[in-house]
Amino acid sequence: MEGGGGSSGGGGDVFASSTAPLTWHDFLERMRHPSAAEFVKSIKSFIVSFSNKVPDAEKDSAAIQEFLASMEAAFRAHSLWAGCSEEELESAGEGLEKYVMTKLFNRAFASIPEDVKRDDELYEKMALVQQFIRPENLDIKPTFRNETSWLLAQKELQKINMYKAPRDKLVCILNCCKVINNLLINASIASSDNPPGADEFLPVLIYVTIKANPPQLHSNLMYIQRYRRQSRLVSESAYFFTHILSAESFVWNIDANSLSLDEDEYQRCLDSARAVLSGLTSDLVNDTALNTTEMTTNKEAEQNKPTVSDLEKKGAADLLKEGNITKYFQEYPFLYARAGDLTVPDVESLLNCYKQLVVKYVSLSKAMHITNPGVTLLLTQGEDLVRKEEGERSSLVEDNMDKVSEVASSSGDPFVDQREGKD
Repeated sequence: MEGGGGSSGGGGDVFASSTAPLTWHDFLERMRHPSAAEFVKSIKSFIVSFSNKVPDAEKDSAAIQEFLASMEAAFRAHSLWAGCSEEELESAGEGLEKYVMTKLFNRAFASIPEDVKRDDELYEKMALVQQFIRPENLDIKPTFRNETSWLLAQKELQKINMYKAPRDKLVCILNCCKVINNLLINASIASSDNPPGADEFLPVLIYVTIKANPPQLHSNLMYIQRYRRQSRLVSESAYFFTHILSAESFVWNIDANSLSLDEDEYQRCLDSARAVLSGLTSDLVNDTALNTTEMTTNKEAEQNKPTVSDLEKKGAADLLKEGNITKYFQEYPFLYARAGDLTVPDVESLLNCYKQLVVKYVSLSKAMHITNPGVTLLLTQGEDLVRKEEGERSSLVEDNMDKVSEVASSSGDPFVDQREGKD
């Protein structure tokens, strides 16, 4: 995975034997060879054909798996890979899967209405439960409780929506699980306790998943399950993936008994959580209405109203008072990213985030009748970036499926007609 993968201790696990950047570029390099022309034609034809079909989870999964398997078999029999090691052949399969699924991401991810519905329901349920859940509710032993360190695992899981390839999404889960596993092992050593097993690991993963609450978690899990090459969803990656599926199932079925609460207490907790979440919205609406009234009816209030800077400082102070501030930042995946995590395709996503930030910030200032030089500068910079981005964007990137082609074209994407600038 670009910007951070996992290493495996299990023999034969592709996470140990294959790195995405090398896999990706080696795959494109081989596809540029004249003898690969038929491969290129077949892959492009499959992408077009698949894109034009009505989404059907079972049929889509079968079609992808069958195509990947047949292409990999063809690779093995082709002169391009004559004398190659098993690792190199695996890398070719990884490159193929990444290319195909990145191209088909908008068509294959969250394309089933039922998945979208379950995403919303799961997100809402975890948003409620995370307001009151504690490690003791999941019978996590005091020895293994370390909520501060678990934040790192949450951040790894929250990166899942930054990527398109099934393997890259799976690595986010793998990294999250490894952080948890390592923390549990260290805790057991420090306390001379027995080494942690699944009974100790799963409750912590459930807790971390609820606290992280990444958007579209169900669709992400289904996407991996349907489109990750089945022959590679094995060993350690399969073990951890099975556990996060179990964590999701647990959340769906959460009730008073599963959280070691009596029914009345559980309902009170849910009601309180709903009040908190709805209060965040109503308070904002009420405050906005109050400010509007004051601005139009009271000149003194107009002169003394808080500035954007004042509101920012107040909001920051209020966040620091809360026990769990990560829930407010869950929709901003790049907040937790390091420079090394970012890839070229992320530039467009970051630019879009920047534009949204400018619009929201300027709209807030306008509504409060505040003239802020900093905002003006921010807007000017944003407009310059937009003009630059629009002026330099090639027809290759215009395709709504082709963010990945920006990476590929830097080394000569064989699937793109460079002369015409089209696939």
